[in-house]
Amino acid sequence: MFTRRHLHLSLATATAVALTGGLLTLSAGAASAAGPAKYADDFNGDGRRDYAVTGDGSFTVTYGTAKGPGTKSKTFTQQSAGVPGTAGDAGGYADGFGEDLAAADLNRDGYADLAVADRSEKVSGKVSSGAVTIMWGSKSGLGAKATRLSVKADSHQGFGNELETGDFDGNGKADLAVADGSGTVYVYRGGFSSSGTTGKVTKHTLAPSVNEVLEISGLVAGKVTKDKATDLYVLGTGYRKGKMTQDTWFVRGGSAIKFGKLTKINNSAPDFDTAGVIADFDKDGYGDLAVSDTPYNKGAGSVVVVRGGSAGPTTTYRITQATSGVATAATKNDTFGWDLSAADTNGDGYADLAVGVLEEKVGSVAGAGGVHVLRGGKKGLTGTGSQWFTRATAGVPGSPAEYGMFGHSVRLRDLDGDGDKDLLVSDGQYAGVLLPGGAKGITATGAKASTMPAQFPQ
Repeated sequence: MFTRRHLHLSLATATAVALTGGLLTLSAGAASAAGPAKYADDFNGDGRRDYAVTGDGSFTVTYGTAKGPGTKSKTFTQQSAGVPGTAGDAGGYADGFGEDLAAADLNRDGYADLAVADRSEKVSGKVSSGAVTIMWGSKSGLGAKATRLSVKADSHQGFGNELETGDFDGNGKADLAVADGSGTVYVYRGGFSSSGTTGKVTKHTLAPSVNEVLEISGLVAGKVTKDKATDLYVLGTGYRKGKMTQDTWFVRGGSAIKFGKLTKINNSAPDFDTAGVIADFDKDGYGDLAVSDTPYNKGAGSVVVVRGGSAGPTTTYRITQATSGVATAATKNDTFGWDLSAADTNGDGYADLAVGVLEEKVGSVAGAGGVHVLRGGKKGLTGTGSQWFTRATAGVPGSPAEYGMFGHSVRLRDLDGDGDKDLLVSDGQYAGVLLPGGAKGITATGAKASTMPAQFPQ
């Protein structure tokens, strides 16, 4: 899963699919004659994961090595050779190109490809109709060829608002889900070709009888049920009987992609820039959705977990900084849940959750921020055994900065090649810290600064 997490101006001024070790992640599907890429983000086919990071009218790819991110990287804008479309003003800074990214080996040639969103793109004279460009992988990585996804979009439709990849129809081929600004999700089925053709395309819109409208703020893909297909959660702001709500809409994968249950997360102050991730926190074989609800309790924030079951979502529970065992107290405008990432950090088979707390006060430093690591277990996520890291934690490079917003972005992944999940944390200026993992989980021992933001697809 990857969900955009932008730093709102008010904050800046005021303050894949396989089941492995309890964590559900995206993969490109079953092997073909040629063989798809080993990883959904291995753009140069060398058997190692690569890192595509969003930017302002751009994205940057850093290629992986045996020990994690390497020194080879390249930045792409719509001014790059072969990339279709026109960049925004100021050399692309104001453009939406690269605001969301999703990776998979879409044409099954052994090289992962990258879908790049640009909801602001003007296409065929239609302002902000939006576009999605597929950057095709090759032996040299991304950049050899790019193709624009075919769609008939109206002005201000914002096609490409959100992206996710997965095997949504369960046939072993990678598919692409694209949301627009009108509340519609398009599913492009594989196979894809570099000439621009795709498989069948279907449109999915929430029925008016269920909700008056759903303004989509995120897509989260993963295995929720126990069948072969990837499932999808659509996150967004809705209205029920004229009252604003924050909702998640379950779309079940399969040969016929089906509308599912709508779950209310918040009915008072919705999160317009939602984070979410699917993982098996209670190790029952079903994927659970962890979704942010940062407006909760006057901005103290929370994470709502929607348990998975045989038909999709079941019951929900809420984790906050007031939950027993969580290290810090819940106070106004902490924004607990600003960003989320999941993985089994201690090898017990239960997925754990990293939770960014963007504006947490550290000592006397307002808005310094931090990150919790919550443990999964038989009852799901709890505060028991949770960890708390800030710039003031012994071993963590740097010092707490006023409104530094450490925890703006978080990613759990093996970033040093030793087989353990590590934690990459970025602040509001996208400066990062890599906290290594070990047999007992994440540790500050051996932590080091990182120049790569924690904003790549999970």
